[in-house]
Amino acid sequence: MPTPMPMDREPMDLGAYVERTRSGPCFVCAFLAGHPDYAHETVFADEHHVAFLDRWPTLPGKVLVAPRAHIEHAVRDLDAAAYTRLMLVVREVALAVEDVLDCERTYLYSLGSRQGNAHLHWHIAALPPGVPYEQQQFHALMTENGVLSPSPEEQAGMAGLLRAAVTARGVLEPPR
Repeated sequence: MPTPMPMDREPMDLGAYVERTRSGPCFVCAFLAGHPDYAHETVFADEHHVAFLDRWPTLPGKVLVAPRAHIEHAVRDLDAAAYTRLMLVVREVALAVEDVLDCERTYLYSLGSRQGNAHLHWHIAALPPGVPYEQQQFHALMTENGVLSPSPEEQAGMAGLLRAAVTARGVLEPPR
């Protein structure tokens, strides 16, 4: 039997989550509008993009990157230049995550559906070293297998480290 992931996970109320994603406001737009029920710790922001810590991370330091505009399709809704800019932000934030967290692999993926979580967003998740193979990949990413519950102070600290790492890389510049 494989050893458990090197972090404590708590069960997630998937029913409540699905209800929220399908009947509530767009979580990215609500976050950007300052809705208190959709608050997240920001890692990077410029006039076109935002990167923020996942509220229900499955791995430490999990970050979401989204365009500020409510875009729903990664291919059709972005022209080549906008797609390239978005992917540069994803890459630079992922490299900052790797600078801060020891990881065996960095997972990059985009999920969502017209039925829920429609706003285009990319997930950046750093797999810690030593996680048994059976607990890697999709298993490590699925909220059905539990989520981490970092405290607000831990989230703020992680966001600060990631912001500093993005800045230190010197490629992305926030608006002045």
